Amino acid sequence: MSAKYILISTYPLKTGIEFNDIKNIPRIQRGKQFYLSEELDVEEIVELRAYNDFNEICKDEELLESDFKSFSPYLAGDIRREILKFVESPIPNENILPRSRYMQLRHVEVPPEKYEAYRAWRAETIFKVVHDNKVNIKSFESYHSLISGQPGVMFVSAFDVDKDVYVEAFTNERYKKIIREADSYITDSNGGLYTRIYRAINH
Repeated sequence: MSAKYILISTYPLKTGIEFNDIKNIPRIQRGKQFYLSEELDVEEIVELRAYNDFNEICKDEELLESDFKSFSPYLAGDIRREILKFVESPIPNENILPRSRYMQLRHVEVPPEKYEAYRAWRAETIFKVVHDNKVNIKSFESYHSLISGQPGVMFVSAFDVDKDVYVEAFTNERYKKIIREADSYITDSNGGLYTRIYRAINH
């Protein structure tokens, strides 16, 4: 039931913004898909929006444009947006978007000539780890950038268990070996690989 397209909006926050300040933003009060970064060095909110037809995005133009003013007192920089297209789902999502306590975004930029080999490799490595730990993962979906200033693969993982329980499978020796192998597929550019965990604001 995964969305064919998702729009990820990233709102970089000023230092010192409190959680209650964020919860009181009217747009966030009305939304169910806002997540706050749990990373110590990343102060930002993300919102996910789902579309099954690319033309549907036009219906949200006014809302998205109004964010510039609505969020301006809280932002350290401009809003960044990217549109991703669904590829596959090792653990299918029962909903069109994640509905979970936490969400993890994993971004990987792969050179086009290596992309098919990368997909075959990840099916035998990353996705096997995901399947082996599905008791702790609500859904795990793979998307690819359609329009983005930071192109590449994006894994969207939803989970409700404590973060320490979830990340164990992705930090142990088995996964460290996978990360070393991944170096042969990932670009050398800044931002070629990143992983961030977010907490749902209105879960």
